[in-house]
Amino acid sequence: METNAIDRAAIAAADVVIRPHIRRTPVIEVAAQDFGLPGEALVLKLEQLQHTGSFKVRGAFTNLLTREVPAAGVVAASGGNHGAAVAYAAQRCGVGAKVFVPSIASPAKVEQIRQYGADLVIGGDRYADALAASRQYEARSGALAVHAYDHPATLRGQGTVGLELEEQQSDLDTLLVAVGGGGLIGGIAAWYGGRMRVVGVEPVAAPTLTRALEAGCPVDAEAGGIAADSLAPRQIGGVMFPIAQRFVDHTVLVEDEAILHAQKELWRVLRVVAEPGGAAAFAALLSGGYRAGPGERVGVLVCGANTVAVDWERQSAGQ
Repeated sequence: METNAIDRAAIAAADVVIRPHIRRTPVIEVAAQDFGLPGEALVLKLEQLQHTGSFKVRGAFTNLLTREVPAAGVVAASGGNHGAAVAYAAQRCGVGAKVFVPSIASPAKVEQIRQYGADLVIGGDRYADALAASRQYEARSGALAVHAYDHPATLRGQGTVGLELEEQQSDLDTLLVAVGGGGLIGGIAAWYGGRMRVVGVEPVAAPTLTRALEAGCPVDAEAGGIAADSLAPRQIGGVMFPIAQRFVDHTVLVEDEAILHAQKELWRVLRVVAEPGGAAAFAALLSGGYRAGPGERVGVLVCGANTVAVDWERQSAGQ
């Protein structure tokens, strides 16, 4: 299925290909009052229960199963989650994988990548450094590059989250989605095509899509904060940006403290463990960055759980 299309038909075709290899993650409806919020109910898509603990395996399998993989195998750069997904998919498909991660990648994610059998290399301090190192390896080895967010196959795979959610919950008015490089929100926005309000949520310390929308094109943005290992590339993906301009309603910025609070509340109320990037979308609601209107049905995508449950307690204590 070699195609550059990123639309409903292409996403549906990708879903058919990867469906035997991924989980259909659950949706839960909870009372807004449980979190001290106005309104009647919230809908959470628990994609952190996906293989490897994040949505990333959808894009990884789409790449490996719809593109020609050379004898040299695959190579990826990642803050952690994408690397784990590529390593897992490569192991299942019986191909070799080399994964470059920055030094800020969490130990839990690094260990996970190694457990899936990939050859792991620490490449610099930030995602952009790891990406540069991976490109050098790609050029000399001939390995297939599996980009974390800036390739049509990746966006089609991540777009299957939207397809699946619409099958499970067809009456949502708004969906809040965390943004790093934009592969997830780009794929989801392409699936819905303006039929539902899609809102991007970014850390104040890593406003990649916000800056791009302001400038009218991808530009360098800050790349720090508590979710830097998953939501802090220097630029939003160029492949998804036209989709975002057309179909993403707007973006909301959240402080690190709000993300940490969202992690704690997800655990306190639902016993759901989410990493900072996975809790960012929910932080927009809890912080008031996004306020639902009367009768509005709001969905929140909890997209990653690769953390240690006590991490936020240590962060709170400044340890």
